[in-house]
Amino acid sequence: MPEKSYTEALNEALHQEMDRDETVIVIGEDVAGGAGTKGDDVEAIGGIFGVTAGLGKKYGRTRVVDTPITESAIVGTAAGAAMTGLRPVAELMFVDFLGVCFDQIYNQAAKFRYMFGGKATTPLVIRTAVGAGLSAAAQHSQTMFSTFTSVPGLKVVMPSNPYDAKGLLIQAIRDDDPVIFCEHKLLYAMTGDVPDEDYVIPFGEANWLRDGEDLTIIAFSAMVPKALEAADKLAEEGVKCTVIDPRTTSPLDEESILESAEETGRVVIVDESTPRCSIASDISSLIADKAFKALKAPIKKVTASHTPVPFSPSLEQAFIPQTEGIISACREVIGSN
Repeated sequence: MPEKSYTEALNEALHQEMDRDETVIVIGEDVAGGAGTKGDDVEAIGGIFGVTAGLGKKYGRTRVVDTPITESAIVGTAAGAAMTGLRPVAELMFVDFLGVCFDQIYNQAAKFRYMFGGKATTPLVIRTAVGAGLSAAAQHSQTMFSTFTSVPGLKVVMPSNPYDAKGLLIQAIRDDDPVIFCEHKLLYAMTGDVPDEDYVIPFGEANWLRDGEDLTIIAFSAMVPKALEAADKLAEEGVKCTVIDPRTTSPLDEESILESAEETGRVVIVDESTPRCSIASDISSLIADKAFKALKAPIKKVTASHTPVPFSPSLEQAFIPQTEGIISACREVIGSN
C-alpha cells in the first residue's frame, strides 16, 4: 500500500470526489491561488497548508472558487449552494475564525433540514485547521471541537492519521448533512499507508488502536499518536492499555466507549481542548452516567490549561498535553508510582 502524508491523503480525496461528482465544488480563501497570473500558471500552493493544490488548474475557477477574506460569505454561500444541489467543500482557514461565520453554521446550515420539515438537505463540508504547536499564538491555535459538537444538526470529524483523513473526508463529502472537518496542523506532515482507490469510513465508528485489560485511553486528533506512545511505554511497565480514537464526536460511538470503560474499569481521556465544557468533560459525564458501577478508579482528564494558547514556544509546549502527562495520569488511575 502506498505511503502518503496526511495532506496528500486529503488532496487525493478531493481530487477523486471532484472527478466522481461534478456537483462537488471547493470554495475559500486562496484555495486555488495565483490570481492575476498569466498563461497556465493559474495556482499558487493551493491553500495555506497545500491541501487544495492542483484543484484550480484541473477543475477551473468555476468549481474551485477563491474568495475575499470574508468567512461569513464563504460559509453562507456554501450553505446556500448545498441547498440548491451542489456539494460544497468550504475552507475555513483556521477554526479560530468560526466566530465570524458562526451564525451561518449553527443558526442556518445546521438547522435547514429541521426547519424545512426534512425536505431540505445541506451536503456541506467545512474543512478547518485546528490545534496548537506551531507558535501561531492565541488567535490561530485553538481546537474548539466542543463548540461544534454542542450544535444539533452538525457532524464533527477529527481524523488522527492519513488513512482516516482520506476515508473520512470522502464520507463527509458524500454525506447529506453539514460536516465540520477538523484537520490538526501538526498532522499534515504525518505519513502512513493510504490506498490509491477511494473508500469511506462511516461516521460514529471508533477505531480501537490497542487492546488491554488494565486501562482505557480515549484520545482525539493529534492526541492519538501521543496516547499510543504512552500506551507503548506503559506496556514496558506491565500496564496494558486499550486506546480508542472515536474519530467523530458527533455522532459519537458511545457503545465502544462504554464497552471499554466497563471492561477495564479505568479511563483516561486526552483532549487538547481547554478543560471546561470540553469533549473530555462530555465523555467523562457519559461514562459516569452509564458505566459508573464498573469504574475501579475516578476518571482522569488530560487537557490543555484553561488559558489562551501561549505564543512562547516553551509555554505552548507546557499548554499542550504531552506523552509524559498522559503516562502520569495513567499511573495515577492505575495506582502505580
